[in-house]
Amino acid sequence: MYIATIRHGAVKGACALVDTERGEHMASFYDRADIYDLFEDENSYRAYGKHWETVLLGKKVKTMLDVSIGSGRVTLPVVDLGVELSGSDLSESMLKNCEKKARERKQKVTLKCSDFRDLSCWKNQTFDMVASTGNSLAYVSNEDVLKALEQMDAHVSEGGYLYFDTRNWDRILAERPRFYLYNPLFDGDNRINVIQVWDYHADNSMTFNILYTFEKDNRIFQKEKFEEHYFPISRNLLLQKLVSLGYENIEFYGFPAQYSAGDMDKVEWYTVVAKKKRTE
Repeated sequence: MYIATIRHGAVKGACALVDTERGEHMASFYDRADIYDLFEDENSYRAYGKHWETVLLGKKVKTMLDVSIGSGRVTLPVVDLGVELSGSDLSESMLKNCEKKARERKQKVTLKCSDFRDLSCWKNQTFDMVASTGNSLAYVSNEDVLKALEQMDAHVSEGGYLYFDTRNWDRILAERPRFYLYNPLFDGDNRINVIQVWDYHADNSMTFNILYTFEKDNRIFQKEKFEEHYFPISRNLLLQKLVSLGYENIEFYGFPAQYSAGDMDKVEWYTVVAKKKRTE
């Protein structure tokens, strides 16, 4: 087993600084691995494994870079499929958690601390697939998303693939729901409830107010509140950018991919995989 973690930046911990695009509360949430990965277990790990089996079927993908790998919840299962995995993320605490998970599973990963809008830490390396997982693109402005896709494209090998998964922002903005509820999680005698309250702002951005409550014997003994700031981006804008970058065979999946995307106007979350054209 070998895990290489490379810090990007001259100042130790620089990547853990708050990104103003994500909102001032971003660091507190991403430093709380105990909260962030509460819903992760072997069942979710296997589900993401099936996701990647579906996505990679018929594709020659031996190397992958996830530019928003976070704690590795979504991407680590690709290692079990024989894919050489590399990943970067803005949060050092998430990378440390990813490193820990990989070590426990005896998986080989290479991790670097970097913003996906500047992937210079990967120098001239190319990969069979470059991905952004976990609805991460919407953390930055639409203009920066397009720049991030350009950065990702620079590391996709000819004939390789660009991948991202995202909430269906078109549906969200059309329906403007206020509340998003999760099924409760049970940890021994404790019941964990999660609710999101969504605020819509005049600049077309959104704030997700996320509240966790922990109950035992019908009494709440702990509360945790976080805020996530998003910049919804339309599916058409994303697809137009992929085409302009020279991608073809654009595929849509649900998320996880083993569930059909079905009607794209109704799905809550979807996956996009596009193949990079080979130069003549």
